[in-house]
Amino acid sequence: MSKEAARTRFINIFDELVIELTDILKSYSMPQEAIDWFVKNLDYNTPGGKLNRGLSVVDTYCILNNTSATEISDKEYRKVAILGWCIELLQAYFLVADDMMDKSKTRRGQACWYLYEGVGATAINDSFMLEGAIYIILKKHFRQDSYYVDLLDLFHEVTFQTELGQLLDLVTADEEIVDLDKFSLEKHSFIVIFKTAYYSFYLPVALAMFMTGISNDQDLKQVKDILIPLGEYFQIQDDFLDCFGTSEQIGKIGTDIKDNKCSWVVNQALLKVNAEQRKVLDENYGKKTDESEKICKELFADLGIEQTYHEYEESIVAKLREQIEKVDESRGLKKDVLTAFVGKVYKRSK
Repeated sequence: MSKEAARTRFINIFDELVIELTDILKSYSMPQEAIDWFVKNLDYNTPGGKLNRGLSVVDTYCILNNTSATEISDKEYRKVAILGWCIELLQAYFLVADDMMDKSKTRRGQACWYLYEGVGATAINDSFMLEGAIYIILKKHFRQDSYYVDLLDLFHEVTFQTELGQLLDLVTADEEIVDLDKFSLEKHSFIVIFKTAYYSFYLPVALAMFMTGISNDQDLKQVKDILIPLGEYFQIQDDFLDCFGTSEQIGKIGTDIKDNKCSWVVNQALLKVNAEQRKVLDENYGKKTDESEKICKELFADLGIEQTYHEYEESIVAKLREQIEKVDESRGLKKDVLTAFVGKVYKRSK
């Protein structure tokens, strides 16, 4: 099956879930106006991205079961795809809220939801509804399964971990008061591991493992020990592309410099600057002007941040591949799951 065909089949499941959620709202006697709003919220914010997290649940499940998406039954595919869409709903919830907190302008090549005509602060409640839909869906489709509580625990824990990462991000990178002394690579590591790595990398694999019947603590630890550093590498890529990539590549306008973000790029710069360069950084980082952003980018280029990034990339990938080779497959876990994730991230440009 081609990537496009796999994506289309996956999206068809989302369309079915929207109908299910609509029927649930109707059962509550929700007015049609509110139902239409919720459907617009779902359609605008959930399926528009690359869908890597959701599709990874399907891919992982197939690898663990020595099969392909075309070989499993429609019933089995639908169930694992629904878990994938629960992650995409979680992602949508985070992004709608995050864009408001960051005052972002674009997301996935379109205006952020809170900037959509007539939405505004209603986006706060809309983000809550995207999260709430996860648990309505899980109850409907998995309540009878032995691993239902594992799914609930996992989603609740990963959501909290992500919010902890967001908290440290917000208190470290205050947009109103720029203080680069608050930044460090240690803080950056905590932020990206908790804000991104758990829900983007560990969650898809753990969900597929639970559905397959692989729930041994040792196996969950094995995947976590590899996928969390991989998720950190993924976010460092994002930080790098935000500064050195184009808006066409990343699907949004890079704003880390103007937003005073505690990014990997600025933390690397802080390790390299002399006193004069540090003064330039203090005077321009976190400022909202295009000129200050340009000055920072030129400084990052002069400091050789691009070369530093490429050296880091080769080093971390070599280390992860070495770890994967040592994975114990005796209880059903497969190295190919982890190798596939590394392949998706290595050298990506968007």
